Amino acid sequence: MNETHTAVSIFIVLLLVASAVAMATKWIRVPYTLALVIVGLVISPMHFLPSVHISPELILLIFLPALLFEAAWNLNLRHLRENLVPILTLAVAGVCLSAGVVAGVLRWAGGLSWSSALLFGAMISATDPVSVLALLKHYGLPKRLATIVEGESLFNDGTAVVVFRILAGLAVGSASHGLGSLALESLREFGLVVIGGVAVGAIVGLLGSKLTSYFDDHLLEITLTTIAAYGSFLLAEGLGVSPVIAVLVAGLIIGNYGRRTGMSATTQVAVNAFWEYAAFVVNSLVFLLIGLEIQMPVLLQNASAIGWAVLAVLVARPIVVYGLIPLCNLAGPKVPTRWQHVLVWGGLRGSLSVALVLSLPTSIPGRSQLVAMIFGSVIFSLLVQGLSMARFLRALGFAQVPTSLREFELLLGQLLSGAAAMRELDRLKAQGMLTEDTYQLYRETSSRDYQEAHRQLTELKASDPSLQRRQEGRIRRHLIDTRRTRLSELLREGIISEATYRSLNRELDEAAAAWVED
Repeated sequence: MNETHTAVSIFIVLLLVASAVAMATKWIRVPYTLALVIVGLVISPMHFLPSVHISPELILLIFLPALLFEAAWNLNLRHLRENLVPILTLAVAGVCLSAGVVAGVLRWAGGLSWSSALLFGAMISATDPVSVLALLKHYGLPKRLATIVEGESLFNDGTAVVVFRILAGLAVGSASHGLGSLALESLREFGLVVIGGVAVGAIVGLLGSKLTSYFDDHLLEITLTTIAAYGSFLLAEGLGVSPVIAVLVAGLIIGNYGRRTGMSATTQVAVNAFWEYAAFVVNSLVFLLIGLEIQMPVLLQNASAIGWAVLAVLVARPIVVYGLIPLCNLAGPKVPTRWQHVLVWGGLRGSLSVALVLSLPTSIPGRSQLVAMIFGSVIFSLLVQGLSMARFLRALGFAQVPTSLREFELLLGQLLSGAAAMRELDRLKAQGMLTEDTYQLYRETSSRDYQEAHRQLTELKASDPSLQRRQEGRIRRHLIDTRRTRLSELLREGIISEATYRSLNRELDEAAAAWVED
């Protein structure tokens, strides 16, 4: 009972610290995750919190499902499908290539064993660009670029965790494994656990989507999504397949299918808020717990190993991006060179690497050094890359979103949401759910708001003609994407041939290139 009381007390204190940091970052222009790292370093030597042992399995079970499901829930499947080639290339081949390059540098230059070097490469190769995504939105960078950054982060989590769990399982007996046998065994396990994870996630996602369609209760549907996130993780783990892939697939299906077909607008808002908060808490705890696990003297003792680790990561990332993205450009819409620079420097490391290294069993050879190397690499990533990202974007010519554009998007949002509200009122009245007096009252109010937003939007576009051109460009690109999606469906249905599909798709590529936001 005393241990439980202590654990709860520590949890509350950590939430208080996280809340204080979040409030401070409203005034101090430092990314929230970076501020958490700094605070963790400061409070670590104070020892004002008693140590609490959390088993490695519990760390993964608490942190990973919430982080992965929240990201998958919010990822638009259409945007994902349109950018699937660069996302999967970076998330699968990119992670494996990065892990190999990092391992090679650490093995031959850093002196690590192959098992430790590969394990470190798997843990550090997953990107976690939380602060980068916030900057992309702040600077109004193209939605497609943000989708690639977020999609890579989401799917490379799955690849990295699958590879990590395989290598961690083999690491205890790694002395009797050569590199060749280790690689072959890892590849075989990788295929099995990925396919099984996809199957489990699809079943849970479809079942959860079906159940949500029978109810319109936000509390119940929040509970169902929580069960889907943690249930898919536990089920996949029990079956010996990838729990991470299972959570990702379940989140994508429920977020894109179950949400659209089985949840009212009110329920969607509630579920969004719940998972946003869950991700906030989990990210906060990850970065604060590492501060209790690692102390500055330990980092100083491993300074040489950390230096080699940082160098290995900085070498691997450009090789992955500049080596693989040109191949992707041959198979679909091009990723401009300027975007590739953002992908290189924006490949920050964060919470997943920390959670994975904390989950390492104490029997893993060299665990303390690996923990220090991961923490040192993450600190460098957040301090150096994170703090310099805004200046880096400006150097590439990405300007901050103009005030007129922000006002334009605000009015456009009000206009479109107001139109949706009036359509919903008409639907409710047609179903007999509103009296005539109530309908007229809200219809008149909504109509006035709609007309006012329309008037302001018209005046704003008249004062700044570039806004009209920008809107026309976005509509044109949206229509091109819609046509591209329909062509893919026609090809799958056998209505058009492969040659016709390629010809029409080339025409769309040429049209899109004229409007690409580079």
